[in-house]
Amino acid sequence: MKLIVLFLFTIAATTVFAQQQTFDLVTYTPPKGWTKNVEETLVSYTITDGKKNTWCRMMVIKSTISKGTIEADFESEWQELIVKNYKPSDDRKENEVQEADGWIIKAGSCKFTFDNSEAMAMLTTASGYDRCVSIVAVTNNKDYLKDVQALIASVDLIKPNMASAQTETKKLQTDQQNALNTPLPAKQDGFAFTTTNFDDGWTSSVQEDWVEVTKGNIKALLHFSYKRNTTSSDPDPITNDAWNILVAPRYSNLKNYLVKYVSDYDRVHLAAGNVTDNATGKEVYVAFISRSSNVWIEFISPDKNAFIKAFGINFDEISWNSDKAIFDPLLKLANCNKFAVAASDLNGKWSSSSSSVQQYYNIYTGDNAGMNLNTANRTFQFGAGNTYQWNFVWVNGFVGKEKVAQDKSSGKFSMLNDWQVQFSNMGGKPEAYDAYFTCIKGGRILWMNSVQSPGSGIFTGYGKAE
Repeated sequence: MKLIVLFLFTIAATTVFAQQQTFDLVTYTPPKGWTKNVEETLVSYTITDGKKNTWCRMMVIKSTISKGTIEADFESEWQELIVKNYKPSDDRKENEVQEADGWIIKAGSCKFTFDNSEAMAMLTTASGYDRCVSIVAVTNNKDYLKDVQALIASVDLIKPNMASAQTETKKLQTDQQNALNTPLPAKQDGFAFTTTNFDDGWTSSVQEDWVEVTKGNIKALLHFSYKRNTTSSDPDPITNDAWNILVAPRYSNLKNYLVKYVSDYDRVHLAAGNVTDNATGKEVYVAFISRSSNVWIEFISPDKNAFIKAFGINFDEISWNSDKAIFDPLLKLANCNKFAVAASDLNGKWSSSSSSVQQYYNIYTGDNAGMNLNTANRTFQFGAGNTYQWNFVWVNGFVGKEKVAQDKSSGKFSMLNDWQVQFSNMGGKPEAYDAYFTCIKGGRILWMNSVQSPGSGIFTGYGKAE
């Protein structure tokens, strides 16, 4: 197929060209007298005029796997070949899309500055047969535009072997899928269990700065706490700050970025955008969400449609008064920061403290009538031979007249299973506790609650004492 694209300028002259050559899928007639240079991913032709201080370079780029549409291919090529290399100084001008013999072609141009003088960059991209082909031209003098157009007009695009192209496309899609499906190796943090397989198909693993949760082609990062840079209480600055600290450093080429919130007593903050993963070079869709700025969860999908298919939520359609219940499938993943317990993990001292105060005032005079204090401290000391010592101290009453209660036990413990601990003596009788770990930056929290006396069902958290 002849590739004929009239750029956004007028071509009037003719140029002498040499015999046709082929590079990858492009057969073309190179300009005579230009310097040729062949690299792995491109072949280029350069000419300079030292007296006039003018130059031009044309490059035929090796084909890549298409992203599916000419719009996606052209935008990707523009960002990679033009924006990254030349940093345009104005908005690009585009030609109308053309189609011929199974190829769809789009061209664009822009100005940029080189050596303090104005130059022009031009991109022609063809998309078809699961492939993407581009030709780039850059020059600081319009006299060379006739040469650029002559080379482009000489191009024949070769139809690739479709079976081979489809195989390569499928391999790339599989590689991208595997990159998202395969959890990173869990961080070995000294605890027995660093991964958890949940009944609903999600798998979590311990990482340095988050817990990674994967299922299908979706990956979620449960970020650990971080130091905020903003003191604002408004939702957009809070979300932007969290994005810039937790998300942005690992990506580039942010596009279609949005920030929204749902107003309520436990406000939902969210953001999303298309980005390039710096680690893989692949474009992905990232959705970012938190309730009341507590745990920030980052969802990484191959594209926005994959995210919508997985959770039934389109962030573009969210408004300030949306029903926050629609976010439950996302926010429930915070519960995947959960790991089993081994007897060896418990060695050492674990403690938990809680306190509350009530300030009283005279209803007639408004004078201070005193303050009631309620504080509790629980400590487990686990030692060799599966021994333990438990100590509970409770202080309650008006300040100055507090009463202190204390209870303690000791004995041996055993693991009934990976999620339950059996104590031989707790308050004079054996007692089993449900138990699990959550991860924090540089450590873990031990959560336990009595099986026989679960109370409200709220687990007590114990931190490891130094």
